[in-house]
Amino acid sequence: MNRPLLAALTAPCCLAAIGLALVPAHAVAATSAPPVTLTIFAAGTLAAPFKKIDEAFMRQYPNVKIEAQFGGSVKMVKQVTELHQVADVVAVADYSVIPKYLFAAKDADWYAGFVTNAITFVYTDKSKFAGEITPKNWYQILARPGVQIGRSNPDTDPSGYQTVQMLDLAGKYYKQPGLADKVLANAPKTNMRNTETELVGALESGQIDYLAIYRSDARQHKFKYLDLPPQINLSDAKYSSFYAQGSVHTANGVLSAKPIVYAVTIPHSAAHKEWAVKYLHYLLGKDGQRVMAASGFGTVAKALASDTDKVPAQLKPLTTPWPK
Repeated sequence: MNRPLLAALTAPCCLAAIGLALVPAHAVAATSAPPVTLTIFAAGTLAAPFKKIDEAFMRQYPNVKIEAQFGGSVKMVKQVTELHQVADVVAVADYSVIPKYLFAAKDADWYAGFVTNAITFVYTDKSKFAGEITPKNWYQILARPGVQIGRSNPDTDPSGYQTVQMLDLAGKYYKQPGLADKVLANAPKTNMRNTETELVGALESGQIDYLAIYRSDARQHKFKYLDLPPQINLSDAKYSSFYAQGSVHTANGVLSAKPIVYAVTIPHSAAHKEWAVKYLHYLLGKDGQRVMAASGFGTVAKALASDTDKVPAQLKPLTTPWPK
């Protein structure tokens, strides 16, 4: 090889060009793109799987930094509608929260249901009557004197009102009038937090005996939990007509029970809509759904879109119309 050619090939600029050619095109685009901070407001029960999804997304797009806040779904949505905080993605534990607040505030006009869940009670070996409780006698055990039950606030968190709805349905299903009142007598406001996940430590330490929570959390924390009938645990859409008979009075009005479907949307006020779409493409796609399933959630073949005409074009192939 002649010396001029050798010198040209070993020059720093040429080496850099050769190295750059070996880097995949999408990686070059991602690293050269301007930095973006993507803000996500989500239900507290989504914290564990979203952390994994966020990390994977940021590895794929190194220019993106995700800042996520987790809490009661109603509280998270009201941060957008009432406090006018900017969120690029909003994900809630009850799909109806989005139309009730974001649609009403004209800050969204579609949502997609992407996972399902069920209400249950978790407990440990330290829990009172842990050796006696079963899916058949659970409501009798939970109503016994001295039992301490934790739950989330039905005014701010879907699992809070879904727990009361489930107990109302249980009274009808087991033909036990007053069942809900008897169980809730052991779940006073002192045992209530904005999200049920705030009480996990209290359960583990024995401060409370049972905690009303989602089945996904039970599986993530490897707690013992009650496998309640689908007729009452709000997990199966085929029981929708029966679920509708369960209700709860909250500060936000009377809420009738419905199947638990988590939903996500992009507010009109989002600062980075294009990146929000990319994030949802990952979440709704096979990789995101795999993470959700591994975290104990029920998954859907395609996300259920409230209005497919309003879903961003890139997300349409991942959605199907919401069942009538």
